[in-house]
Amino acid sequence: MLRQIFVNLPIKDMARSQAFFKALGLTFNQQFTNEQGACLQIADNIYAMLLVEPFFQGFTKLPISDAKKATEVLIALSCDSRAEVDDMVAKAVAAGATTPNAPMDHGFMYQHGFADLDGHQWEVFWMDEAAAPAQM
Repeated sequence: MLRQIFVNLPIKDMARSQAFFKALGLTFNQQFTNEQGACLQIADNIYAMLLVEPFFQGFTKLPISDAKKATEVLIALSCDSRAEVDDMVAKAVAAGATTPNAPMDHGFMYQHGFADLDGHQWEVFWMDEAAAPAQM
């Protein structure tokens, strides 16, 4: 069975969020995008559903966390090279993101990240699995 992953993220401003992710070179599936939700395509089977907060609230009885005040999730996104990691973080910062942490180089893995306009943390990384230690 081919599986897909849809990460649902609450957002405040649909137009602003779409512009941000388009600035990173990502696209949206227009078939599943409207004023309440946007289907951000990250890879062939990986998507983030950006849902305006009132619509998002309809899926849960719990309060929506403020990702700018508390960590709700770390979204890890792999890249093909260290340069691609740096490029994506630079694009995110240019589009309004912040970088909560400095880049980390573990030899076999390089990572950096950004917090998007709503505070969701994206950990962008490159890894050479063949060079990774046997156990971490």
